[in-house]
Amino acid sequence: MKKPDIHFLIVLMFSIVFSTSIYAQDLKVPGKAVQDTSVSYKDGIYEGISRATYKFEPFWGCVHFTLKNGLFTDINFIIRDSSLHETFNAEYEKHFEGNAEYIQQSRNDWKGVQTYPKKLSERQDINKIDAISGATWSYNIFRASVKEALENAK
Repeated sequence: MKKPDIHFLIVLMFSIVFSTSIYAQDLKVPGKAVQDTSVSYKDGIYEGISRATYKFEPFWGCVHFTLKNGLFTDINFIIRDSSLHETFNAEYEKHFEGNAEYIQQSRNDWKGVQTYPKKLSERQDINKIDAISGATWSYNIFRASVKEALENAK
């Protein structure tokens, strides 16, 4: 009986392992939530409130969403200024009159407040959403609020 070439066997094994790992990464099931199998979320309506790492600022993020069949739906997100008792929105930049840098920052973060819920609806995974350039503040508050809500959904 002829001995198999050891180099051939090594190449064959690496090829099998490599192709299997690529296939597993690309595996997607249309219309299904792909989530960490170690965490199971219950369907329901959830709310999360957080300041993220901004503990010394008066801003609170509040996210409200529905989980239905493991999918995020009806996602709403606001940031509330607890010292001025108003919601952060497109007009909030009025508080920074004369400071072009803060006005631009306010505009960037307002874009984030509007965009992040849509991204979560599309991607169905908070860990697959990237911050918009210039809107890291609203991104951090959104992520922390969603994670807070998901703690109640376990």
